[in-house]
Amino acid sequence: MSDAANACPVALVEDDEDLRASTAQLLTLAGFAVEAFPAAAPALDRIDADYPGVVVSDIRMPGLSGLELFRALHARDATLPVILITGHADVETAVAALKAGAWDFLTKPCAPDALVAAVGRAATARALALDNRRLRAAAEAGTGDHVAAALIGDAPAIRRLREMVPVLAGADIDLFLEGETGTGKELLARLLHRAGRRARHRFVAVACAALPNALVEGELFGGGEGGVAAASRGTLFLDDVDRASPRLQAQLVPLLEERALRQPGGREPLPLDLRVVATAGDPGERAADAIRPELFYRLAAVRLRLPPLRERREDVPLLFAHLADASAARLRRPIPPLTASVRDHLAGHDWPGNVRELAHFADRFVLGLEGEAAAEPDAAGTLPDRVAAFERDAIVEAVLAARGEIGAAMVRLGLPRKTFYYKVQRHGIDLGALRRKGRG
Repeated sequence: MSDAANACPVALVEDDEDLRASTAQLLTLAGFAVEAFPAAAPALDRIDADYPGVVVSDIRMPGLSGLELFRALHARDATLPVILITGHADVETAVAALKAGAWDFLTKPCAPDALVAAVGRAATARALALDNRRLRAAAEAGTGDHVAAALIGDAPAIRRLREMVPVLAGADIDLFLEGETGTGKELLARLLHRAGRRARHRFVAVACAALPNALVEGELFGGGEGGVAAASRGTLFLDDVDRASPRLQAQLVPLLEERALRQPGGREPLPLDLRVVATAGDPGERAADAIRPELFYRLAAVRLRLPPLRERREDVPLLFAHLADASAARLRRPIPPLTASVRDHLAGHDWPGNVRELAHFADRFVLGLEGEAAAEPDAAGTLPDRVAAFERDAIVEAVLAARGEIGAAMVRLGLPRKTFYYKVQRHGIDLGALRRKGRG
């Protein structure tokens, strides 16, 4: 059972005081946060459509029955898992509730392992359902603006950057943006350009690391369309300035100092009205001498660092929702439901490629390739092997939870008799031994 499932709250509704206390203790020891109710009415008052957990309720109780509680909760939120505890006389009623949408039912006396396993599965499903709900809500509230992705999140560093945007956009001062690849440095630079007075003029991006020395004079300083002169009254974006050649760094120094372009042939320098935004790798990863000191101190009037995703993991779900929404609009496809494998990948992956890697993952998710994308290279077994293992475990758990009653196990699994026995044979399950274990 996952940690996320263990952290899930459980509303336990049981009128028998001793049974309520022992069941609450069992679930608490299993890692769940249990809130116990002696009757259905106070539980119904407490549980709303956004309840983040699972409901475990006895069927037979004075006043409002467990079945009536299930129906009321199901009307509020059909995805809320309700597990019903029943005596043998109420099995038909519980099966009818199962068909109507109840998550599961267990017969008294419940095997402790079966109850914990059922609640664990329900907790995982509940967390997934709520994540899907949040994904949809975030997508509906999203702007679809790719540039805004650089500043989506609630991490303190991102909140500070967001608060600084209106100030920096209007300040017309040079900026030095630091951070790992894919953290959104260019996106932030474009956002600042669009939010300031220079938005009506050009944003000229120069890939410093990819510019050969032979093209520096002709392409960058020659007054052409893609050169420095084209950025006048706009923004000159110097990307990866820490990877620029020594020659390029040397020629940038007088440009920044004089704000003028020296023309070949001795002509008068061409004055330039520039705002310069430069980027470099994370301070802890680049060499100390990667940027000439005289260039660095002219660029770094204001230094900002964009944190990698591994330093703001709490932002990944919201950022993913935004990117998935943008991808769905671009690809003209609906956003598919969030799967457990995608959810686990979002939570557990380190995202070394940062926002750029997450954006590619969102594209694959929208295209329906999330299974392939989420699988780690060293994951145990092939996908068919993992599916087979899941099926076998699900059958074993269902038979044990049904205390060896094969008909009830089939109902739990939603399998017809022929399919059930085919899978039992295929996975080599000793059904006789399993039934004896369930009854014992």
